[in-house]
Amino acid sequence: MFRKLALRQARAHDARMFADDQALELLSVAEMGEADRRAIVGGVAGIDLMEAAGRAVADAARCAHDAAGGGSIVILCGPGNNGGDGFVAARILAAQGRDVTLFLLGPVTRLKGDAALAAQRWTGAVGAASDALLSHARVVIDALFGAGLDRDLEGEARALVEKVNLWRGQSGGVVVAVDVPSGLDGDSGQIRGAAISADVTVSFFRLKPGHLLLPGRTLCGKIECAQIGIPSSVLETIQPLTFRNAPALWRSSLPTPAADGHKYTRGHALVLSGPMHRTGAARLAARGALRGGAGLVTLASPREALAVNASHLTAIMLTPCEGAAELIGILQDRRFNALALGPGGGVGQAMRDCVLAALSTGESGRGIVLDADALTSFAGAADVLAAAISAFPGKVVLTPHDGEFTRLFKTSSRLPDSNSEADESCSQGLLAQSLRASSKLTRARAAARLTGAVVVLKGADTVVAHPDGRAAIAHNLPPWLATAGSGDVLAGLIAANFARGAPAFEAACAGVWMHGAAARAFGPGLIAEDIAEQMPKVFRELYAPVS
Repeated sequence: MFRKLALRQARAHDARMFADDQALELLSVAEMGEADRRAIVGGVAGIDLMEAAGRAVADAARCAHDAAGGGSIVILCGPGNNGGDGFVAARILAAQGRDVTLFLLGPVTRLKGDAALAAQRWTGAVGAASDALLSHARVVIDALFGAGLDRDLEGEARALVEKVNLWRGQSGGVVVAVDVPSGLDGDSGQIRGAAISADVTVSFFRLKPGHLLLPGRTLCGKIECAQIGIPSSVLETIQPLTFRNAPALWRSSLPTPAADGHKYTRGHALVLSGPMHRTGAARLAARGALRGGAGLVTLASPREALAVNASHLTAIMLTPCEGAAELIGILQDRRFNALALGPGGGVGQAMRDCVLAALSTGESGRGIVLDADALTSFAGAADVLAAAISAFPGKVVLTPHDGEFTRLFKTSSRLPDSNSEADESCSQGLLAQSLRASSKLTRARAAARLTGAVVVLKGADTVVAHPDGRAAIAHNLPPWLATAGSGDVLAGLIAANFARGAPAFEAACAGVWMHGAAARAFGPGLIAEDIAEQMPKVFRELYAPVS
């Protein structure tokens, strides 16, 4: 289970290093609703939460307004609590002397509860959303729909969203969104018909997955998370399983080099090479494993490729390996506690046999990373791979990108351990649906549950999912990582974390974060060979003492 104590101890370090004071927990729309409810049950008035939220929005809008040099502020309110936040922001901004105009989607009489009370406290005019004039505005506050939108926008609502986007593009004005940009699904980050493109998004208490998942992240602009009076103690009951991928999440599980340590205490990673004309990917993975902290790294190479590999390697060792039988022999050496299969290894039965052989070795302390060709070799046969993983006592991480994910799970597979035929049929249907979901988070979790492995579903918003439901979303991977061979290095970094003794989920999360940190350290012009060479910089910061 997630280590709460380690999380608390590491938070200060994470904030100091990376100027990121956002909490790690990400709440689904339902979980956020439960947090609101528990806060109210605990004695916090709902209107007080709304007042605090509206004030945070007003503060963000005021900053944007000052930067824009004045002009008018238009506030677009919807029929729910998001609209209530907009009414509060309007009242506060008007009291500060700002030129505020408010428009409401639907009649005032439709407002209920705290939103109705917030509207009563607004003494200015309320215009119809269909009459909203944006031509003289410098700032627009989008308080139309929050993260819980459960339908695609259409009709007047969609027209209003498109109107705001057109105004923003033509005028250069600033959009401040409340909770999420209207039209954005807070759980999946997907667009519900149409969505506003915001410059600033003000959310509350904790961020939601949709703030970090694409395309949502690109629509939110700068994200601010305001604390509005919900006590953090509600998280002890909610027990969220989704997190932002940051060092505070996994740092305590990643062994720090000890003064009395040596190369053997840091583990020995084995990387399987492809044939002579496809050796580069495995060398990238091996270099990633060595720079990533493994004490020793060996490249298992076909004999025809030994000379090619030897001409490029120095600190990385070589051993001949001609397929599954020889791989089993090599893995009899228990000192090989990490293994990476797939980069440049070739697609087909030979690779499949190597994967199944590795999973049959029965070493509980060994971690295996399956990447690229190792995954594609099981296209449409995820159940075969899942069965082998279930029999393996060690740790397994799968690292597909979207294309490999689709190929691996292109036919529905059975879900192991159903309690009855009826349960199995139901589980199969739900699983197949989840594997095809638009939400990357849902798909990664379904794949982890099916295979029994930690799944790293790669991309600019990489999701790491554990079979027990835990998941972490990368929020700051730079675009420079979109280069050939980048994923091979990532496989090596995860293997290095296995070699050092990290658990599977933490090894994968740390590998993803380090991968991004290395790319950020290098910047534009990055190629795959550069990633591993940035690891000394990454480790210097990661191991810096907490002040």
